[in-house]
This record gives sequence, C-alpha cells and structure tokens, in this order.
Amino acid sequence: MAISAQAESSVVHEGGRKNVARLIVATSLGNALEWFDISVYGYFAVYVSKAFFPANDPTTSLLLTFGTFGLSFLIRPIGGVMLGAYADRHGRKASLMVSIAMMTVGTLAVALMPTYASIGVLAPIAVIVARLVQGFSAGGEFGSSTAFLVEHMPGRRGFVASWQFASQGVSGLLGSGFGALLTMMMAPADLEAWGWRIPFLFGVLIGPVGLYIRNHVEDATAPPAAKGDSPVREVLLRQKLRVILAIGALAISTAVNYLIVYMPTYVVKTLNLPPTVGFVAAFASGVSVTLLTPLAGIVSDRVGRTTHMIAIAIVLLVTLFPVFLLLTGHPTPTIIVLAVLLLGTLKALYFGPLAALMSELFPPATRATGLGLSYNIGVTLFGGMGPATMTWLGGFALIGELAPGYYLTAVCVLSLWALVAIRLRRADADG
Repeated sequence: MAISAQAESSVVHEGGRKNVARLIVATSLGNALEWFDISVYGYFAVYVSKAFFPANDPTTSLLLTFGTFGLSFLIRPIGGVMLGAYADRHGRKASLMVSIAMMTVGTLAVALMPTYASIGVLAPIAVIVARLVQGFSAGGEFGSSTAFLVEHMPGRRGFVASWQFASQGVSGLLGSGFGALLTMMMAPADLEAWGWRIPFLFGVLIGPVGLYIRNHVEDATAPPAAKGDSPVREVLLRQKLRVILAIGALAISTAVNYLIVYMPTYVVKTLNLPPTVGFVAAFASGVSVTLLTPLAGIVSDRVGRTTHMIAIAIVLLVTLFPVFLLLTGHPTPTIIVLAVLLLGTLKALYFGPLAALMSELFPPATRATGLGLSYNIGVTLFGGMGPATMTWLGGFALIGELAPGYYLTAVCVLSLWALVAIRLRRADADG
C-alpha cells in the first residue's frame, strides 16, 4: 500500500526543488485565504451578529454567530475525506484547484449577502450555506497542500510544511490589521452598516491569484493510490490510531489559534475594553507566527519533531492559566497585547513542525486523505467550536472570565499525551 521513501524521493527530484518559493506560495495561498476568512469572521463577529443574527439579547446573537462559525466546521471532515481521496487518486494539484475555487465563491457570498433587515430569515440561512461551502473546500485544502509540499522536499519537511501555518500568521496580520484600521478610521455606525464587508471583499481577491499560480506549478508529487484501493477505506479501517494521534497533536495549537481569533470579542464582551485593543494584540501575535513558524520547522528538521514539540507543549501547559489570571486581574491594553504576543510566540514554536509531523504519520498513498480527516476533525472539535465553548463556559459563575484558561489547559494535556504516544511508537518502530 505505502510507497517507499526512495520512490517518493525519486518523484520529487523530477522538478520539485526548482521553484521552492513558487511552490510554497502556490500551496499556501489557499490556506491563507481560508484563515483570512476565518480570522475576519471571528474578529468582526460582533458586527456580523448584528447584520445576520439579530436578537434581543446580545449574548444570544453572538452565540448564534459563533454557532454558525462552528457549524461550518462540521462539514470540514467530509470535505477533507472527499477532496483528500480525490487528491490521492488524481493528484494534489487537481484537488487544490477545486478547493480554492469553492473557497472564493463562499467568501464572495458572505461579502455581498443582504442583511436580515433586508431579506429577513433568508439572510442567516444563506450565510450558513456560504459557510458550509467554505467549510467543505477548506476541509480539503490542508491535506492536499501539505502532501504537495512535503513530497516535493522530503529532506526538509519541517521547514517547507511550516509555511502552511506561517501563512496563517500572514492572514492573521491582514485580518487584525483591517480590524484595527477600520475601528480607528470609521465611525461605529458606518462600520456596523457596511464597513465590516471590506475585509471580506479583499479576501475574494486572493482566490483568482491562487488559481492562476496553482495552475502553473508542476504536480511532481507522489503517485496517487492504486486504482483498486480506496484511500478512505484504508484510513478508516487500518489507520484509525494514526488519525487519533494526529488530532491530539493538533489540538492545542488550533485551540490557541482560535482563542486569538476570539480575542477581540473577549476584549469587548468580557473585559469591557475598546475593540482596537484586541485587534492590536492579534496583530502582534500574527507577526510572531509569520516570523517564527518557519524557524521552528527548521529546528525540528535537525532535532526531531517530537523532541521540539513536547518541550514547547510543556511550556504552554505551565503558562496558559497564569496568562489568563494576569489578563483578568490586570486587563490593561499593554498586558493584553503582551499576553497574546506570548501565546502567539509559543503557538508559532509549536506550529512549526506540526504539519510535517502529521504528514509523517501517513504513507503517501493515503496521505492527503489521512491529513484531511485528522486535521479537520481536530480543527472542528478544538478550534471551530472553541469560541462558542468559551462563551458558554464564561456563563458559569465559578469559571467566568477564566474560561479560556481552563479550556486551553485541558486541551494542552491531551496534546502532550498524543506527542508522547507518537514518540513511543516511533521508538518501537526504530527498535
């Protein structure tokens, strides 16, 4: 079933190293569009809730918005399996073209959607449909693009795959930059009425650029699965533990990521501070992720994935709850920016080797399917539902403002278990 490392490498050498920068840009643009849309939806949730999910209680309106945010993630595993299997059978490039086209259509629909005041209940229904299209397409993006990258540069998987997450940093920079700029430059009434649509319209521009670049890269990746095999059947029947371990390894990174997306809302609704504070904090985190993630990938190529990631996960475990104690005890703009910058830095250091680690859990013939399934289940459970979960937990008197701290600490324990299990499995295989 699995293709040997020598065979995989021989395919790569036929042209995979010629235009490394072009390959990274081509594969990362789709991921960047996905995360730009996610960050903008999260950052502008207060305005989206008023446009499409009006309710007498602002908290209920916000929960409906974040519920829709999470609902779009429920279809992601389906997209991950279907587009991943398509990539394993017909090549990575074919799947990548489909995913970025669908993603662009979904983003355009949200950007141009009439409000609840204009068309009534059709507005939230249409937004949900658009988010489902985006969720399906985004589901297939990570598995296909990560497989595409690591199969072009098998000797530097940590570095090349790290750009999957570094591109999320760039998207976070753009999304939070739009948030900070618009909240400072526009009157609140204009921002609520139409200004929140500007970043969504900007996101639509990424799609055609990505389609053009992807159409002009060589698909010199591992051969697709044998015609008689089913990648989905193989993953579900024989690779379930690999999927579980990949989900566990991903959990804390995606939880921290979505916490930062949630931060502008947390700053306004829980800490009662201006929204600009949350956007500036998220922008600082985006700088850290963009710069440090590739460096962490390079380090992991030298010291090993699990060695690097276990060390960072332990630091996260002892840091998360104190950070939120500090945030709630001293909710000043400076403290908030520094705290989110610290979380973003640790996330970047953990992120760097993650895509390569996950890709190495699966053989080439099922890699896109396995990556798509595990990544999207993990993102759905610990990311997409994260803001709604933290909003819900915050309603309990004994938890309140510290809800993100409790949530992230529990998730971090899960990720540490997964990393240790992966390390032990590799030791057994080597022995």
